[in-house]
Amino acid sequence: MAEIQLRDVIASDLPVFFRNQLDADANHMAAFTAKDPADRDAFDHHWAKIIADSSIPIQTITLGNEVIGHVLSYELAGATEVSYWISKEYWGRGLATQAMRAFLQLQTVRPLHARAAKDNIASLRVLEKCGFVITGVDRGYANARGAEIEEFVLQLNAARA
Repeated sequence: MAEIQLRDVIASDLPVFFRNQLDADANHMAAFTAKDPADRDAFDHHWAKIIADSSIPIQTITLGNEVIGHVLSYELAGATEVSYWISKEYWGRGLATQAMRAFLQLQTVRPLHARAAKDNIASLRVLEKCGFVITGVDRGYANARGAEIEEFVLQLNAARA
């Protein structure tokens, strides 16, 4: 199996992140996305804030010389949450799990939380393989689906080896 690498985000990664955000299937899976994924100005503003915020650990995921996504953590309502996005053409290869495991070596805050739409089985599987357990259910408006949906809330308590 090919191995991923994590590195700091650089400006030339952003077009890949934007292209990923435009994918309709990926948006449906993620569910809780930008209001208008095609709004490049909003995307650029959002990413400029993320990159400028030193409290947000963020890494670009690469496979060889290819940028295939990103992984990050952030504070939400007093809890540290993790999020990731992998280019659709790399789905189903175990790369998201590799990336999350590598990120969990860098992000040692525990507990660490994650969220996934209840029907996003692939993302739930990635998180569970990395030691996250479902601790609850929440509801929220999912821009990508134009409706309120249920999501699982997950938590990782112990550092993973």
